[in-house]
Amino acid sequence: MLVHSRKARWAVWTVFLVLFVPLFALPLLVVLGASFATHWSGVLPSQPTLANYRAATRGEALQALTTSLVTAFGASVLALTTGTWAALAGAALRKPYRRVLDALFVLPVAVPSVVVGLSVLVAFSQPPMLLNGTRWIVIAAHTVLVTAFAHQSVSAAITRLDPAYEQAAASLGARPSSVLWRVRLPLLLPSLTAAAGLCFALSMGELSATMMLYPPDWTPLPVLIYAATDRGALFTGSAVAVVLMTATLLVLFAVSRIRTRAAYR
Repeated sequence: MLVHSRKARWAVWTVFLVLFVPLFALPLLVVLGASFATHWSGVLPSQPTLANYRAATRGEALQALTTSLVTAFGASVLALTTGTWAALAGAALRKPYRRVLDALFVLPVAVPSVVVGLSVLVAFSQPPMLLNGTRWIVIAAHTVLVTAFAHQSVSAAITRLDPAYEQAAASLGARPSSVLWRVRLPLLLPSLTAAAGLCFALSMGELSATMMLYPPDWTPLPVLIYAATDRGALFTGSAVAVVLMTATLLVLFAVSRIRTRAAYR
């Protein structure tokens, strides 16, 4: 922390806590408390129970969690593959063309996600790419939404790479494909894992575009949370939300461990 006096450090910590607790921690604590409650008395939940979690980890909720995990995993793999390929290709372009490429990838996150959902619905509701009513249209929409983050993350990492490694490999006779797979991509591995974690987390929480596209047999967990709260089942919805947060954090923790190991290779 670039604050040297004790009073200044206390002031910084005070401002941090004043902003962090009400804006970030308190809403999550309220959801956590509601997930164990059956009623809400005053400012605190009452009548603690585990029935909400039994409902949140069985039947429809468990199927929805599986759906979210598969969707997020598929979208992350597709987004990371597409974003990395585009970033590597864009690095060889001139600056004006690279800016155009960056703008094209950022466009889906510059507009509301419901617009992206509508665009995907219109684009894939006619042959030969008829995906409407299938799980693939949901995965496609999530891929479109999160690819920008993979592309930007990898592009930023490429600009920080030391070209001496690639030049040394090429001078020793390595072919371009070998330089890519054995030098460039291993150096980018920490950024690739970070981008994968970000894409996964964003896909797990996506709701607006999903609401326009999901078929009845492919209901992700955010849609189930919205449906539960919409019909007044706030406490069950809170438990399902905690399950969603826990699953996402566990995957991000695993990705973080992989990223840490990759950084020290």
